[in-house]
Amino acid sequence: MARTLTWGADEKVLLALAAAGWLASRGCADSLRRAGNHALLVTVAASLLPHGLKHMFDQTRPDRRTVVGHVHGVPFSGKRQDAFPSGHALHMGALASAAGALPAGSRGAIRALAVGLSLTRIVVLAHWASDVVAGFALGAVLERSLRLLTGYPGDTSTEDDHADL
Repeated sequence: MARTLTWGADEKVLLALAAAGWLASRGCADSLRRAGNHALLVTVAASLLPHGLKHMFDQTRPDRRTVVGHVHGVPFSGKRQDAFPSGHALHMGALASAAGALPAGSRGAIRALAVGLSLTRIVVLAHWASDVVAGFALGAVLERSLRLLTGYPGDTSTEDDHADL
């Protein structure tokens, strides 16, 4: 089940969704166009950043250190030395951060989904917990940094939207 769920945080899936959202936002109000721009830029940046960091850090994935997991059907994931950081978790950290501009109910649901999808990377032995935590945090920092370029969330936010940031 975790192997299927982990696709929800895959960069190719997220890039396709962000591109579709960006295209759909082109004929909308300024705030939605801004959100579309932000989502696409964050998704592209969140796709590139872990690849660059994986060249700097050589950490062996946990699936290469266990035999028991493979006996139970856990497949190998990615390149052997590309454990740090988790790209899936980086995307989910960015999503959780961007959700800060949404109403409380939506914000909580999206953040719970983001954490859950990130945890699948540990369950399928693709990453160590530290890879996932670091990736999630980097994603949140990346999203907040890119707000300076995109102007997201713009003038539609209120003080309540930022109460828990």
